[in-house]
Amino acid sequence: MSEEVNHKVFLEEAYREALKSLAIDEVPVGAVVVLDGKVVGRGHNRRIVDCNAVHHAEIVAIQDACRNLRRWRLDGAVMYITNEPCLMCAGAVIHSRINKVYFASLNEKMGAVISNYRVFDQKSPYRVEYGYIPDGRAEKLLKEYFSKKREKKKVEKGSVNSVCGGGGSDRPLPVQKNTVSGQGEEGQG
Repeated sequence: MSEEVNHKVFLEEAYREALKSLAIDEVPVGAVVVLDGKVVGRGHNRRIVDCNAVHHAEIVAIQDACRNLRRWRLDGAVMYITNEPCLMCAGAVIHSRINKVYFASLNEKMGAVISNYRVFDQKSPYRVEYGYIPDGRAEKLLKEYFSKKREKKKVEKGSVNSVCGGGGSDRPLPVQKNTVSGQGEEGQG
C-alpha cells in the first residue's frame, strides 16, 4: 500500500471518529494513532459528555493507544486527525513521542501546527513531522456544526450551554454556595 493510499485510509478512520463526536453533540473532530500500518488508538472529542476539558480527540486517541500497547511512549506512531491540533494536543503528541501527524483541516482559531503557532517546528529533542492533507469533508463538518450551534444560540438566547454530562444539554448545573467551608445552601446563617 502506498503512503498516499495509507493517508486516505487513515484519514477516513479519523473522519469516522469525528462523526461519533457529532452524534453526541460534541465538536466533530476525530483522531487515530497508527503503528506499523495498524490503528492502535482511536479518539473523538468527548469534553462535554465526560465533563473533562482535556478530552480532545487527540488526547483520547493517545490514551487509547497507550492503553492498547501498554506503554506511554508511542515511538514510530503516526497520528491522523480531522482538524489541526491545538497547543495542548500538539504538546501531548510531542510528549507521547508520536513521530508524524497528518491533519485534514486548518484550525484558524486554535491551531498550533501552522495556523497560529508552529509548535512542531520549535527546537525540541523530540521532532514531529507533519502534513496538512486537505479534506473538504472535515472542514464542512466543522463549519456546519458551528453554524447550527450559532443558529441554536440565536433561538435560545440566554441559555447555558456546554454543561457537563448532557452532550451539549442546556440544563444548568445546580448551584452550591460556600462548599469550601462545608456549608451548603442550607447552612448559610
